[in-house]
Amino acid sequence: MSTRPVIAITLGDPCGIGPEVVAKALSNQEIHDICVPVVVGSIAAMEQGNSIANTSLYIRKVESISLVKSVPGEISVIDASEVPLDSIKMGEISAYAGRASVEWIKNAAQLCLDGKVNGMATAPIHKEAAILAGYKEVGHMEILQAMTQSPQVATMLISGNLRVVHLTTHRPLSEAANAVTKENVLAKIILTNDSFKQWGFKSVHIGVAALNPHASDGGLLGSEESEAIEPAVKEAVAQGINAIGPIPADTIFHQAIKGDYDVVLAMYHDQGHIPVKVYGFEQSISVNLGLPLTRTSVDHGTAFDIAGKGIAQATSMIEAIRLAASITSGNGMI
Repeated sequence: MSTRPVIAITLGDPCGIGPEVVAKALSNQEIHDICVPVVVGSIAAMEQGNSIANTSLYIRKVESISLVKSVPGEISVIDASEVPLDSIKMGEISAYAGRASVEWIKNAAQLCLDGKVNGMATAPIHKEAAILAGYKEVGHMEILQAMTQSPQVATMLISGNLRVVHLTTHRPLSEAANAVTKENVLAKIILTNDSFKQWGFKSVHIGVAALNPHASDGGLLGSEESEAIEPAVKEAVAQGINAIGPIPADTIFHQAIKGDYDVVLAMYHDQGHIPVKVYGFEQSISVNLGLPLTRTSVDHGTAFDIAGKGIAQATSMIEAIRLAASITSGNGMI
């Protein structure tokens, strides 16, 4: 029996580039060397993605994980929620596609929770399509947090040696600023430290970004640093965590790339996303902290503008699968 981890791979929104990048990733022999991939999605969507990608994979429908085989050139697909082919119109928002993409996530997550697969890697979904299908939680992390009732979760983006955990993600900027409290910052520092130790880091060096320009210039440009971030960092240090901050955002990411920190805690979505994507857009991926399962993902959207054209890059999908395989194999964040 193979000792490689079994990784469930969801197709994302089938009207986007998800099935295409999954097909391209699974045509890479390295993926099969490090894990046993199984697609959770739709036979029709996978076959269409295979055609768009111009790969020669054999698509095999399986009824259960026990029937999954690791055969070169062959991909096992669990038909979790079929989508009518006539509803898969490249680059268009579809309630059918939105519903299926969320159901595939939930099916893959349940396989993780039941111990039938070791982890999951996800292609991008389209939030408007999911809302059109009637879902309220329309981000992967939000869906999985609600499903698992996880009290404290976070998104971390990775590109090369730059790792960034986010205090908040999908919130308006005004709401994100209101979330910068001592309690929230401290909770995310602790979650980050605990997660990295689970991944094999003996001492986790965490750099904590400031919210305001110049870390508020001694209070001239805001009070969040003195009232929330600095007290949280001091409390974390008192608990034995190797954290430092607040550090101005225009400095901290450069320092992290140089290797000064293992990970940066950013205060809001764009503060963390922009440096990661500028540093290495094609290679960037995400991983969730705080869930009772391993979930990695591409760090790009459905790219409706190029869907169906066969030109989507699969680098991020490959890196997401590699990371899921590494974490679930016990090799940590390689």
